[in-house]
Amino acid sequence: MGTTGIVGGGIVGVALARALSARGDEVTVLEKEGRLSQHQTGHNSGVVHAGLYYKPGSLKATLCATGRVSIREFCEEKGLPYREVGKLVVAVDESELPALAEIERRSLENGVPDLTRIDDLEHLREIEPHVAGVAAVHSPHTAVVDYASITEAMAQDVRAGGGEVRLGHEVTAMTLENGRVRVVTPVSEDVFDRVIVCAGLQSDVVARFVGADPSPKILPFRGEYWELAPERTDLVKGMIYPVPDPRFPFLGVHFTRGVYDNVHVGPNAVPALAREGYNWLQWSVKDTLESLRWPGAWPLAKQHWRMGVDEVSGSLIKPLYFQKARRFIPELRSSDLSHKHGAGVRAQAWGRSGELLDDFAVDQVGPVTLLRNAPSPAATSSIAIADYVIDHYLDAPGAAAPAVKTAATDAAPPATPAP
Repeated sequence: MGTTGIVGGGIVGVALARALSARGDEVTVLEKEGRLSQHQTGHNSGVVHAGLYYKPGSLKATLCATGRVSIREFCEEKGLPYREVGKLVVAVDESELPALAEIERRSLENGVPDLTRIDDLEHLREIEPHVAGVAAVHSPHTAVVDYASITEAMAQDVRAGGGEVRLGHEVTAMTLENGRVRVVTPVSEDVFDRVIVCAGLQSDVVARFVGADPSPKILPFRGEYWELAPERTDLVKGMIYPVPDPRFPFLGVHFTRGVYDNVHVGPNAVPALAREGYNWLQWSVKDTLESLRWPGAWPLAKQHWRMGVDEVSGSLIKPLYFQKARRFIPELRSSDLSHKHGAGVRAQAWGRSGELLDDFAVDQVGPVTLLRNAPSPAATSSIAIADYVIDHYLDAPGAAAPAVKTAATDAAPPATPAP
């Protein structure tokens, strides 16, 4: 019990606030923007992931499986749209078959419901009539939702439970005082018994306020979407995904029919020039220099520079982006990509040696719990993440001890916080 401050008004922060207020805690959400879901939650593809890609036994795999059920049940309870449009992960040629087999193996271990393997084009086209490829795995229960609407509905539950959601409250300082936490914004100052930081793109900045390890640092990656012209949305019935490159933590350009029936193509993955840089004109000298000065910058660039050049080229030159998409739908025309649908910026955590963290990661500094890495499928897993953090960090014996408990240092595997 006691008073809890939540820093960040994305879906994970609000899900935590909802879970705590439901059990009687006094909760205050502090969000710097004028509305909830302004950044990652409101700029993603809306997919409720079924768990095809994640390493079995990882937090991603475990919490995604639980979270997708919770999200479906929440949407049913609140009357929010939840559409199982299905996902087809397609190998376009035989060189991708080994990686497809690995996705199938992981999917089965992760309990993806009703997953099927397809090995002929005729069967593929029964599911997606315009697709090209030699094989695929099909997840019929992969769904799409409106995560911003879900977050607002969760916030209503917080308020109904006596909690407070404050917009326009950017946290500028946090200090530990006698086992409690003083949190300062330009318009308020509060002392909480504990604080949970779900600050996404700013998570490493806020972590520094309480002396947490600088690693992992956030490297912002922008993902840009195109939208299919309305008269051509019949090219895609559900979702068509590529077999992802296992060397890189992004899925590649894909097709997704959204919950409101628009079809978007993307995203790519290009380094953003600002933490909240949604296009090439939004840039920050401070954010860019911080990334370039990070010890992991050169190792990361050395390992992935070819892919970086390819992604940036596709961002700047539409025909290159189009060619990536056309591999899966040969009937696609360049004019079918009618306009850029927008972009999202992913808060990708990376360590001092240049490694990109793949799994969720949590740190504990006394009464402050910090979500240091919460990439996709964090929205899918949000309700399950909330339960996990409460069980393993807030309610665990000694959770408020002053020692630092870290799941994301360079000295140990960063991805899986120890309970």
